[in-house]
Amino acid sequence: MRKSLVLAPTAGAFAMVLSRTASLLAISLTILSTQGRAQTQMVLVTTGSTMPEPLYVLWGDEYHKLHAETQLRYLPVGTSESAKNILSGTGDLGGGDAPIPEKQLKAAAHPTVELPSVLVGIAVFYNLPGELAGIRLSGPVLANIYLGKTTSWRDPEIAKLNPESKLPDLPIKVLHRTDGKGSNYIFSDFLSKVSPEFRATVGTDVSPKWPVGAAFSRCQDLLANAAQTPGAIAYAELRCGDKSGLSVARIRNAAGEFVKPSMKSIGNAAQAMDSKMTNDFRTSLTNPPGKESYPIASFTWFYVPAHPQDSQRSHAVKEYLSWVYASGQGIAQAQGYAPLPPSVLQKVRAKVASLQ
Repeated sequence: MRKSLVLAPTAGAFAMVLSRTASLLAISLTILSTQGRAQTQMVLVTTGSTMPEPLYVLWGDEYHKLHAETQLRYLPVGTSESAKNILSGTGDLGGGDAPIPEKQLKAAAHPTVELPSVLVGIAVFYNLPGELAGIRLSGPVLANIYLGKTTSWRDPEIAKLNPESKLPDLPIKVLHRTDGKGSNYIFSDFLSKVSPEFRATVGTDVSPKWPVGAAFSRCQDLLANAAQTPGAIAYAELRCGDKSGLSVARIRNAAGEFVKPSMKSIGNAAQAMDSKMTNDFRTSLTNPPGKESYPIASFTWFYVPAHPQDSQRSHAVKEYLSWVYASGQGIAQAQGYAPLPPSVLQKVRAKVASLQ
């Protein structure tokens, strides 16, 4: 059973986001006096997921250096809240790690276009003593861990995947993200594809009802707790764990190969799905074909108003997106993100050119 993306933040949280966004909108057009001449300064308000926050902030800073008249303010409110903002007409640009359900797109008062920005990979981190780097895990084993059925690192199914490793006699401490997170969607999408039981009982969702485990809002807090908890297992965007000191598992892909997440293996996943790419870019990249494809990969998307009410602001958004899909891709790659494949990039640029 595949669950839909639930865009339902608490009333208090959403009100706070609206208040912060409205405040930024109120100051977004400021007249600055410079040597007696007026200059228009525009602040574009972007809400989005926490996963690509470092990249989006860097993009905004680099773009402002080239276009002093335009600033970007990024509010990392999560995938669900960002989508709800844009669908309700609040903010200039949104971002999330899950496609908005078609039913909600059609029902929205403000039509929205979804554009992939870069590729991301969800890594599985773990904390085990000794020389146990690169433990092998499969999708069905991960599903059973997150269903609460596999509870020990010495479980026969884990041992079968790691015949040369001396696994410790430790209970598995399951950690996961809180509701509304794009990493939940990507991870649960993969588990739903490889485990019928997981698909039937939990499904694909930004807010899965995990049967077990402790929840954390920020990936940094999730991994910090994992680093202090022997036997812990957690999932997060690959770059979020750069300084965690945790080991990263090799995950069995659709071809039966055990692959670690990397810029190359994540890019291979997108390349393998190129023939199935739709014109609206709402293609799932998890569990793709290919011996060198990492199986828990995804786009992260921009949510763009299709019919903006302010032509000046929409022009500024379009100019920014044009830069993102040119110079911005090189910046992303330099920061360790997998850029969009050339074939996808060509289609996205054409879509940006058609925006109002």
